[in-house]
Amino acid sequence: MSMFRRQAGRYVAVFAVDEVRVLRKVASEVVGLLTDGFDHTDPVVGRLFPAVYPEDAPDTAEFRRYTEGDLKTAKIDQAGAILAALPDDAGGEVRLDAEAAEAWLRALNDARLAMGVRLEIKDGTDLGEELDDAVAEDPGSSRVFQLSVYAYLGYLQESLLNALID
Repeated sequence: MSMFRRQAGRYVAVFAVDEVRVLRKVASEVVGLLTDGFDHTDPVVGRLFPAVYPEDAPDTAEFRRYTEGDLKTAKIDQAGAILAALPDDAGGEVRLDAEAAEAWLRALNDARLAMGVRLEIKDGTDLGEELDDAVAEDPGSSRVFQLSVYAYLGYLQESLLNALID
């Protein structure tokens, strides 16, 4: 499993082919969600763009009118930073400058938030227990794979954050 480390002012990790494919798919899905399927009734969109004034729909709509376009563009660009830095369909090294590393952190967070909503992960959910239960139920299920990806993204995010603060 890849882990970021600081090296000569860059943040470096070597990714296996499967890791590159997973990251490419996850980042592409975030871009697709924000471009093709952008729908405020989708709980994932609601999580990525929460109501600023939950008790006041008109004020929330007014706030969104002024901020949502820029926020959406930033989120797309951040996911794009992952896509741009990944090696083509082979494994390989990723070298990020500080700006790209920050974009990766935000994009990984968005991807985890989106997956968390789809997987119905709540605060206090024991991910290990959730994964054990899913494996016991059906080891080959898509839920096992998705929970594994969710856990991997968290690991990668923590690895990059630790490299940034070291």
